[in-house]
Amino acid sequence: MEVTSSNHSLKLCLHFSLSLYYCKQKLTMKNNLVTLAVALFSVLSSTAQQDGAALVKTAGKALAAYNIDPSGNAAKLEEARNLIEKALKTPEAQALALAWITKGNIYNTRLQNDLTKRTINPNAGFTGDNDALIAFEAYKNGYRLSEKSYEKSDCIKGIKEAQASLVNIGVSKYEEKKYEKSFSSFRAAIESHDLLKANGQKSLLDEPGQLEDQLYITGLAALLANRCNDAMIFFNKLYKAGTDKPEVYEGLYNCKLQMGDETGAGKILEEGRKKFPENTGLLFAEINFLLKNGRLNALTVRLEEAIKKEPDNIGLYVTLGNVYDNLYQSAQKENDVAKATAYFDKAKKYYAEGLLKDPKNLDANYSLGALYYNKAAIRTQQLNALPEDLSAEGIKKQTAIRNEIMGLFDQALPYFKKSESIAPNDINTLIALVEIFARKEDEVISLAMKKRLDIVKAGGKNQTSYFK
Repeated sequence: MEVTSSNHSLKLCLHFSLSLYYCKQKLTMKNNLVTLAVALFSVLSSTAQQDGAALVKTAGKALAAYNIDPSGNAAKLEEARNLIEKALKTPEAQALALAWITKGNIYNTRLQNDLTKRTINPNAGFTGDNDALIAFEAYKNGYRLSEKSYEKSDCIKGIKEAQASLVNIGVSKYEEKKYEKSFSSFRAAIESHDLLKANGQKSLLDEPGQLEDQLYITGLAALLANRCNDAMIFFNKLYKAGTDKPEVYEGLYNCKLQMGDETGAGKILEEGRKKFPENTGLLFAEINFLLKNGRLNALTVRLEEAIKKEPDNIGLYVTLGNVYDNLYQSAQKENDVAKATAYFDKAKKYYAEGLLKDPKNLDANYSLGALYYNKAAIRTQQLNALPEDLSAEGIKKQTAIRNEIMGLFDQALPYFKKSESIAPNDINTLIALVEIFARKEDEVISLAMKKRLDIVKAGGKNQTSYFK
């Protein structure tokens, strides 16, 4: 039993030793595999990094081949572009000034080719959306990473070549109302100016007034792209320099207003108006500011001033008529008969003057009709508020007011007819016509107007006007 037991114990020990041996062997193999994987990863990473640098050199060679024989090696330029874009996806290439300089040179070359084609055919398009901007950003990165003087020199040379196109493409984008892209190109043009001047180079914006103009149009593009924080940077540079451009004040005003700083907007507008009292743009900005804030009395003065500057602007006559119309209604509520009469007459005067300029103006026609119509409505309210009086005197008074009301509706009617002939689907005009013809007990036309009104309210359209 003891011998057997000892043998069994020996077998157990032997089995354990063998298991331990195999475990150690497996562990050693696993560690070797991990080490091999790490080594392989390092080799692959190193190869990828080497590939990035190699791709930059290959891209440079393809560009050089293209430059030697552009017609014979036309495909080399696109090959160079693809290679540099691939290279710059690697961390090593991204850290090389040469990689960015090569990219700038490739895009600058493609841009110059496009410009050459446009000298022959002005309608020829550009290969890229804005190669000048891509080239500039590449050179800017290259300049930042440059450790050698010749690298910085190459970057500045490339930036100088791209600067004019940054401005011109920015103008083209602006005219296409692509304000975001326009702003990016304009901003780069100003950055290029700063870099060129810092390196003692001439800039396109050195000409008198050019930098100021570029700062303004860059701010304006930013404003139109709803980038007021950026716009303020450029407008403020001009403002602090004591600009002679009233448009800068208008730009600052619009930015502050858009950013919710109404107090600041008002202050800059007031300052601009004092500095440039003859400027129409600032005058109209002030008119809109006063309109927004309901400052009607001050508004009448500014609108009359604007009419003197632009006597053929029908909108000014209608707006001034509307202001006096509102003042008339306020005076009516306050029972100030004298003021109400004066304001009514002025509203009528300016609406009529607008119609003399353009008899087919919808706003002037509708507004003059509404002036009479609303006065008739006020008189109707006053009639309904009278105490019941069946005496001869009382009946006479009521009859006189009713006749006045109908007279006012009769005066309004021609202008509403004209409005309907101009805009047969204007709801307010149709409502007024339904009411007036009902008052005149003309059921045929009143029902016709009601049908036309119902069509519009249901989302349809009257194909022709009722009144010719």
